[in-house]
Order: sequence, then C-alpha cells, then structure tokens
Amino acid sequence: MNSFSSVWARLRSRSRGRYGLLAGCCFFSALLITAYAFMMCAPTILEVLPEGGDSRKQVDMIFVLAVLGCAVFTAYAAGLFLRQRSQETGVFLALGASRGQVQALLLPELCVLGLTACGAGAVMGVPLAFGLWQLFRFFVVDSGEMLLRFDFNALAWPLAFSLYTVLMLLWMGWRSVRRASIMEVVRQSHTAEPVRAVPRRYGWQGILLTVAGCLCGYLVPTICVRWLHWYAPSLFTAPFYLPALAGLYMILLHTVANGWGRKALWHRDILSVSMMRFEGRQTVRNMLVMTVLIGGACFAGFYAPMLGTGSMLSYDARPVDFAFHYRADQDMPQKDEVLELAEKYGVELTRWAEAPMARLGVDGEHQVETESPLGVTWESVYSELDASALFLPERGWNALAGESVDVAPGQAAAVLDASGSSQGRFAPAIGLVTNTATGESWPVTAAPPLRHDMLFGHFVLDDGDWAAMTAGLPGDWREQMVFFDVAEGGDEYAFAKALFNEIVDRSGPEVAQHSSWDPVVRQRYIEEEGSYFLDRETLLANGESAIDYSLRDSSEFRLFWQYMPQFRVLDKADFVCTLAVFLILFVFICVICFAAAAVIGFTRSLTIALENRRVYGDLRRLGASRAWMRRSAQSQVRRVFTVPAAAGIGLIYIFYSMIMFFNDGRLSTGELAGLGSCLLLIAAVAAALWGVYRLAVRSVFKALDL
Repeated sequence: MNSFSSVWARLRSRSRGRYGLLAGCCFFSALLITAYAFMMCAPTILEVLPEGGDSRKQVDMIFVLAVLGCAVFTAYAAGLFLRQRSQETGVFLALGASRGQVQALLLPELCVLGLTACGAGAVMGVPLAFGLWQLFRFFVVDSGEMLLRFDFNALAWPLAFSLYTVLMLLWMGWRSVRRASIMEVVRQSHTAEPVRAVPRRYGWQGILLTVAGCLCGYLVPTICVRWLHWYAPSLFTAPFYLPALAGLYMILLHTVANGWGRKALWHRDILSVSMMRFEGRQTVRNMLVMTVLIGGACFAGFYAPMLGTGSMLSYDARPVDFAFHYRADQDMPQKDEVLELAEKYGVELTRWAEAPMARLGVDGEHQVETESPLGVTWESVYSELDASALFLPERGWNALAGESVDVAPGQAAAVLDASGSSQGRFAPAIGLVTNTATGESWPVTAAPPLRHDMLFGHFVLDDGDWAAMTAGLPGDWREQMVFFDVAEGGDEYAFAKALFNEIVDRSGPEVAQHSSWDPVVRQRYIEEEGSYFLDRETLLANGESAIDYSLRDSSEFRLFWQYMPQFRVLDKADFVCTLAVFLILFVFICVICFAAAAVIGFTRSLTIALENRRVYGDLRRLGASRAWMRRSAQSQVRRVFTVPAAAGIGLIYIFYSMIMFFNDGRLSTGELAGLGSCLLLIAAVAAALWGVYRLAVRSVFKALDL
C-alpha cells in the first residue's frame, strides 16, 4: 500500500457494514418512493379517483409525507456514515493529505454509492408495486378494472429523489472534510447531538401546538371557501399545519429529555435515559419521521374500515330490499316481468309499490368562479331556474314510504336522509318551481321535511299541485320509482344480478348519464360556456371516463350511473368488487408507509448497538450484569418504537375523528361504527410494530454480545 488511494480502499473493505447501512437506507427510500409514485400515477388509479376529490388529495398528502420522511431518513443515514468515517478522514489529514485529496477519494464513492443504491431502488420499485398489487388481486379481490397499467412518466419522482440523494451526499461529504481543524474532524466520531435542558412545559405546550395546528390546517381552507369566497392555493393553506409538526417535535423532545413519568423513578433506567439524551437530536428526528409515517399508514388504512362499515350499515338500514327508477320514455321491466324473473330464481315478492315522478326546475344559487393571481374566487348568483329536482305527488310518497302525509297546496316538502340531514348536497328550502316544457312557474314555501334514505333529495307536492305543475312534460322529464321487498329463500343474488342486467340492457344511450348530470344546469352551461362538462362528448374529449354499459361492473358505473338500481343483496355482495381499486390502493399505501416506519425504527435500533458498543464493553468490564445491560438496551429500543407508535396512531385517530365530525357537525351511527372498526386496524398495526420491535431487540442483543 504505497498510495492514499490503496489505503483508502483497504479501509473501505474493512467498513463494509457502514457502507451497507448507508446504501440500504438510500435503496429502501428510493424503493418506497418509486413504488408509491408508480401507483399514484397509474392510469388504473387515476381513472377511478376523481380529479380534485378527497381520495386523490389524501393520496397526494400521504405521498408528500412519505417523501419528506425518506429525505430526512437518508440525511440521517448519511450523517451517521460520515461521522463514523470521520476518524479515518482526520488521520489522512494528519498524515499530510490535503483536503482536496480526501475529497477526491470520498466524494466519488459517495456519488457512486448514491447512484447505485437509488438506481437499484428505482428499478426494483416497479416490480414491487406490481407484485404487491397482484398479491392483493389474488388474495383479496379481483375485478376487470383491477388490471394494473403504469405510466412511466412517474419515473420523474424517483429520478428527482435520486438527484436529491446524490447532491445531499456530496454536500455533506464536502462539509465533513472542510472543517476548521484536523482535531475537530478526528473527534467527530466521538461526538453526538445531546438534548440540552428542556423545560417540562414543552410537554403541554407541544400538545396545545399540535391540536392548534391540526385545527388550523383543517379549518383554514374551509374558512377561506365559506367566508372569504376564495379557493386558496395549497401553498397558502398547507403551512397552517406546521404548528402541529412543531408541537409534535416538542412532545417527542420532552419525552426523550424528561419523560412523562415520575422523576423519582428515573434511577431505574439512568443509563438508557442518559444515552437517549446524549443522542437526543438524532433520536427525536427519527421518532418524528416514524410518527409521520405511522400516522400516514393509519390514515390510509382507516379508509377501508370506515367505508366498509358505513356502507354495510347503510345497506342494512334501507327500508326496502329492491329499488330502481327509470325515465318514462324507457322500456323497462314491469311488474309482471319482474314476477316472472323472480319465479325463475325461486324468489317471492312480498310487497310492490311504484309511483310517478317528474323533473321540474327549481330556483337557487350557484357559484360563479373567477380566476385570480392568488387563486380562484367565487360569488353566489341567484337564478329563478337554477337546477332541477325530482318531485313526487303525496299519493306517490304514501305508496312508496308506507306513510300518510298531507302536503298543503303551495308547499313543497324536501326529503332528507333518515337522520334528518341534507348532507350539504341540496337546499331543502325552495321558493319557485318551473315546468321547463311550458315555462310556467309557481311560488312555493317549505313544508316540514320528510325522511327517507331511498328518496333522499326529492320533493313531495300536493296531488293537485303536482298534476298542474307537471302538465305537458314530455317523457324524458318524467320518471317512475319502483320499490319491492322479497321473502327469504331462493337465489336472491342471482335474481338481483339478472334484474340489474335486464335494466342496463334495456336502457338507451340517452340515459347513460353521470349521477350529477342535470338538464337545467346543462342548458345554463351551454348558453354561457358552449359545452357542459358532464356531457359524454365533453368527458371523452377531456380524456375522462364516461358511463359505459359494457363496463357495468366497474366502480365508475356502479357509483356514478344516474339510474343505478339499489338492490340490497347485490350491493352488499359486490361491495368489495365495486370499490376494489379504492380499497386496494389505500391498503397498498398503508403497507408501504408502515414498512418505511418499521425499517427506520429497526435501523435506528441498530445504530444504538453500533454507537454504544464501547460503552457496554466498559460496563461489562466494570461488572455490570448481563440482565441489567439487556434491560438497558431493550429500554432504548422500546422508546424508539413505542413513542412514535403512540403519538402517530393516537394523533391520527383523533384527527380522523375530527374530520368526520366537522363534515356535518355530527358523528353518524355509521361513522361511529367505522371509528370503532378502525380500532381493529390499530391493534393490527400495533401487533406488527411489536413484532419488528422484538426483532430489533434480538439484533441489538446479538450486536452487543448480550
């Protein structure tokens, strides 16, 4: 060995574990981001998640958290690696090597390591995403729309992260060599980032900041929209969550420095507590990243139990077994045909009720949006012919609902859901009803609202008023609603499936419309903008999916067809298939984020062994028992896992409950049941973290020869 490069190569071969740890951290971070990015950008996903919808916003938000977490994690791994190599760097400088020579040896290998690890992660991320998706399809649910298609433009995300990683490694490597004195470089491997004296008030102040940040971050966008009439850009609203992040940091800092127990008992774990404090800043940063990732995993994981529990309860709460409606100009199955079909499958009908409905124009307000440099602003504009709604005569209501109501002439009774809420989807009080065929209008006042889940959003009129207001309406503005129940027995699912297919087959292309499609709103858009965004031609021209009878089993069709029947047995049996893409996507995100948190926790636990091996060796020579040292090491590992798990799971559960409450100012029965089912997911996450914790403890014991 007659050159610096040969000596450096020999030292590198003796430090394979350090290089492997850094490469593994970079590889895993790139792997995670690649898998997530390809799933997030896959056409299979984008065709199902509505643009601008809450589901897509959740996916994007968790992705941002994952990227930030991985960025901090790789920076931590790089700092740990350079600190462990600092003694060798200092010796080179002491032997006469210039800083430029050391940089010429260190920086290229950091660059190669970063590029190789991130490149391998990016390459493996695609088959990982595909493989996990196929496993979900095989073991959980499979449907025609579950065929996964990738958009390789998603490579921009792992490439950007790889660039960040390489530049970060080069900058940190350059900075580690450019220190002021050789002794400072030599001593770097023996220094740490201890936590200074932390006031005990940090605990409750952190809790207050976290709560205030969550409230502000969630409520500020709502305040901007409702009070300021301004759709504020995310760059303005997102910073309001920062106090929550600061508060969480203060909570973790207080936990590491002071703990939450009685100070008199600290002597029992004085060694582990002191070690945690000595490396406090590193520990807190890792705990913060783990907390965010565990919170993101739970936030994504809550989607399935919340949706599943709420949907099943709503299906069971339906007052009728079968309900469908159709336009009067469509040739739909009548009662005798339904009875014949039911007999074929051994199903007995116990009740049949049907009633006419008519689509009439109603007054109201709509939003007029204006683009501005600071975002979109809006104002409400009243219109005497603002939208349309379906109206029933009171005799029709009595037949369908099995109730007897008497609506006074000149009044209109809105139908709310069973809990008495309009869900913010329509205005129960209207003042003007218009026959769009004749142009004649009638003023009305609001009657006491009615409640019925299957007729939600409709209005009920006096029989005489209904006849007068609907006179002259053509068939495409009239509809028929059918309710019927069946007795137990027979192949009810096969009957429901056959009737559903019969309804779809006999529906014309003119009723292949989105559930939000409104002929009155369409006319206004065409007059003002020349096209209607929900027309089939406009949707296809914009690259969006339209209602397609050939895709009748897809989630797009089942969720958004305007004339989708509501058959209890069919909806319950096909629930998972109907929402397969939604459910599997969020399960995938949950698994990815949880895996990232587990790897970070495991890595941090191993560094406890790597950095404190000498301390435990000295303790062994001083006579410390093996059991006492095992308890000390286990106590440190336990804090690495339990504190982020408790903070991440607890905070996200409270935050999720807050979102459910602020949606409509209450927690419905379905939401309460869903939150209860989320506790099962929390138990599963806790059990999985416990398994990783036990594996980490065994690895630390092995590394410390305990």
